[in-house]
Amino acid sequence: MGVKSASTAQLQLSAQMTGYVSDPRFNFFIQQKCGFRKAPRKVEPRRSDTGTSGEAYKRSALIPPVEETVFYPSPYPIRTLVKPLFFTVGFTGCAFGSAAIWQYESLKSRVQSYFDGIKADWLDSIRPQKEGDFRKEINKWWNNLSDGQRTVTGIIAANVFVFCLWRVPSLQRTMIRYFTSNPASKVLCSPMLLSTFSHFSLFHMAANMYVLWSFSSSIVNILGQEQFMAVYLSAGVISNFVSYVCKVATGRYGPSLGASGAIMTVLAAVCTKIPEGRLAIIFLPMFTFTAGNALKAIIAMDTAGMVLGWKFFDHAAHLGGALFGIWYITYGHELIWKNREPLVKIWHEMRTNSPKKGGGSK
Repeated sequence: MGVKSASTAQLQLSAQMTGYVSDPRFNFFIQQKCGFRKAPRKVEPRRSDTGTSGEAYKRSALIPPVEETVFYPSPYPIRTLVKPLFFTVGFTGCAFGSAAIWQYESLKSRVQSYFDGIKADWLDSIRPQKEGDFRKEINKWWNNLSDGQRTVTGIIAANVFVFCLWRVPSLQRTMIRYFTSNPASKVLCSPMLLSTFSHFSLFHMAANMYVLWSFSSSIVNILGQEQFMAVYLSAGVISNFVSYVCKVATGRYGPSLGASGAIMTVLAAVCTKIPEGRLAIIFLPMFTFTAGNALKAIIAMDTAGMVLGWKFFDHAAHLGGALFGIWYITYGHELIWKNREPLVKIWHEMRTNSPKKGGGSK
C-alpha cells in the first residue's frame, strides 16, 4: 500500500468535516457533532431519475428548478406509503361527507333564497337604475354562466393565486415543501392536496384550466355541484397517492405538481358517461373523435409513459386519476353517494335538536 498524498488527505478530511455529498440533482448537507465517534456505515443514496448510462436527470419544464435532499432509501420503503394511504382514505371520506352535508344545507336554504330573490327583484324594479354600474355587469356575467362554470371559477382562482405565489422569491422554500408532492420529502400528506392547485408553468396552468372549464358544465350536470367538488378534491389526493406508489416502486423520485390528475378524473368521468360524445383538439378543431376513443388513447399513452419512464408528465398520476374517474362513474356513485342518507339523517337530527339562538338548554 502506498502513502497517500497530503492533498488527498486534506480533501478527505474536509469531506468528513462538512459531510457534503454531491449528486447530479440534489445537494445534501449534514452537520456532525464534535468529538470522536465511530464512522457510520456508508449508505448509497438511491439514484433519483438517472439512466443506466449515467446520464443526468433532465428536469421537465413544468417543474420548478428545485434542489432537494438526497433520499436515503429505508430498508422498508413500503412504510413511506402508510401515512399517505391513511390520509387518502380519511380525506376522501371527509370530502364526500362534507359534500353530503353541503347538499343538505343547500336544499334547506333554497326556498328561502327563492323568496329573497323575489324580494330583490321587486326592489330593483322600484329602485332607480344606474347606468354603467360595474357591479351590475359582473352580476349579469355571473348569472349567464352555467352551474358548472360557476363551480370551477373558484378552483381556477385558487390555481391562479398559487401560481402567483411561485413568483415570490421569498416563498420558494415554502412552495417547494408544501405545494409539490414527493415521497422523498419530509412532508408527505398535505402536499397531496395542495399540489393539486399548484402550477409553476403558465402554459401548464392555462392548459389544465382550459380543459377544466370546457368539461365543467358536463361534469356538474352529471354529478351536481356538491358531488363534483368531493370527486375533484378526492381525485387530486388519490392521483398523487398513485404517483407515490409508482415512485417508490420504481425508485424514480422527484417532485410533482399540477391539477392534471384531478382533471383526468373529470375527463374520464365525462367520457365514460357519454362515450359517443364528440371531442376535438383545441389547435385542430377540424379533427373530431368520440369521447370513448379519446379516453382509450389517453389511458394507453399514460400507461406507456409510466412503464417506459417518460419524465415530462407524471403519467402515474394521470393514469390514477383516469382510472378513478372510470371507477366512480361505473361503481363509486352507487357505493358512496347513494349511501349518504345515514350521515344526512344524523346531521338533520343534530340540526333539529340543537337549541335555538337565545334559548336555554333543557
